[in-house]
Amino acid sequence: MGIWLGRCRVLVPALWAGALICIAAIATPAPFATLSTADAGRVVARIFAQEAYASLALGLALLLLERRYAIVQARRVAGSRLSTDMLLVLTALFCTIAGYFALQPLLDAARAGHGVLSFGQLHAVSLGLFALKIVVVLALALRASTQLVSAPRTS
Repeated sequence: MGIWLGRCRVLVPALWAGALICIAAIATPAPFATLSTADAGRVVARIFAQEAYASLALGLALLLLERRYAIVQARRVAGSRLSTDMLLVLTALFCTIAGYFALQPLLDAARAGHGVLSFGQLHAVSLGLFALKIVVVLALALRASTQLVSAPRTS
């Protein structure tokens, strides 16, 4: 495995996880502590819109890195090109697509009083998907760093 491939496999999920944790712990609570609820909601909606597109870009980049790594590993030992890490990246991408792109229109409709589920119920689903994405991306970072440390050194 190339040294840059290994380093990027560790760096990308670590940065992604850090960004997600910062959004959850700092960026979204702060507006609600300082602004009116309506203004804070607009600020947080903008933060999550930017996070969704950044997560798509990072997820696709990481998927390509993991695919390359799986191909290298499959050549080294007879194995599948579909790795656990690729499935974790796909799970994170699913959480992004479902949590933002699918639920956002439903949240807007629920806020207006339409739809089967209430705003609170949809918000809980969205929060659960975001939390799952954080856990999955942290698992990716941990797995990649463990694999890099245990990988045989080549000159």
